[in-house]
Amino acid sequence: MILIFSAPSGAGKSTLVNYLLSQRSDLEFSVSCTTRAPRGHEQHGTEYYFISNEEFLRRVHNEEFIEYENVYAGTYYGTLKSEIERIEQKGHHVVFDVDVKGGINLKNYFGDKALSIFVAPPSIDELRKRLIGRATDSAEKIEERVAKAAIEMQDQPQFDVTIVNDDLDRAKKQLLQKVAGFLK
Repeated sequence: MILIFSAPSGAGKSTLVNYLLSQRSDLEFSVSCTTRAPRGHEQHGTEYYFISNEEFLRRVHNEEFIEYENVYAGTYYGTLKSEIERIEQKGHHVVFDVDVKGGINLKNYFGDKALSIFVAPPSIDELRKRLIGRATDSAEKIEERVAKAAIEMQDQPQFDVTIVNDDLDRAKKQLLQKVAGFLK
């Protein structure tokens, strides 16, 4: 089975995904490709496969992606077919942590085999505070992310489940319940 997590940047999606992975041994994270530079302590092959634009476009040409997006000007993200095969060969359920458009594309691709989860921030103002507090982006980049988040919030109804991450403990509890119900 497939679990798809999407959210505006800064909503807490990765925090919830990491929590879920720590609670269930039958799940495995699908590492996406990106052309952006690593942030903070991110490592190649753990959070993302960090590759050049040229390498990314070569893989697009070779049809190695299930889905991919030019999320920000000149910055690509994509899901490799080989990642799903790697995880399914181990007998694990696949967990995706992808942008909103990627989440919609993956849900369309996998259909009922997938549960799509939208992690929503309590508000756009709170999202801006979180992005500032993360201290990984310039003020200009933060405003770009906030503007994109306002648009992405409109896609929320296209997901199976929405978890509002206003209280982390409550969000974690909701998440475990939704996933357990889906994977039963």
